[in-house]
Amino acid sequence: TKKSMKKYCQILYAIPMIAALLAHSSCYANKNIHIDTSTVKQLNIHRYMGKWYEIARYDHSFERGMTHVYTVYTLEKDGKIRVVNKGIKDGKPKESIGKAKQPDPKEYPGRLKVSFFLWFYSDYYILELDKDYQYAVIGSSSDKYLWILSRTPEMKKERLDKILQNIAQRGYDLSKLIFVKQ
Repeated sequence: TKKSMKKYCQILYAIPMIAALLAHSSCYANKNIHIDTSTVKQLNIHRYMGKWYEIARYDHSFERGMTHVYTVYTLEKDGKIRVVNKGIKDGKPKESIGKAKQPDPKEYPGRLKVSFFLWFYSDYYILELDKDYQYAVIGSSSDKYLWILSRTPEMKKERLDKILQNIAQRGYDLSKLIFVKQ
């Protein structure tokens, strides 16, 4: 009958859509299950300010090919944070100036938002922070970004090995890390 044929066609058209939705949600769920993006529970923003050297990072377009990378965070009088990234690309100095803010410092002290272009902010999650503020591991709400930062251009092997172990336990892929020449 026409009615049963129409219902059959509706089911046939719905199957690919349902399959795509299930595939998308399982991929999304797998990322959330395997990656621990929990942040530090305490952050003294004043102690966090200053110069941080990039020890390692995941590759991404805005720092691709850069060496000797470091960032300077400065707390402004109005409470905003000035962010200056510097490095060398193709033998020439490169600098990006941005801003950061703590959207909810009481509820989520380790979550910041950083912008280098107009009002477009990205997640900046402090996943791990040394008690003496000598190193930090930075991620985001996804598994696409990861940085290991240090107050010094080089890090002791034992410390780095421990950080890498912690990152792996969180579910990050260590093979994607690029170790930055300083």
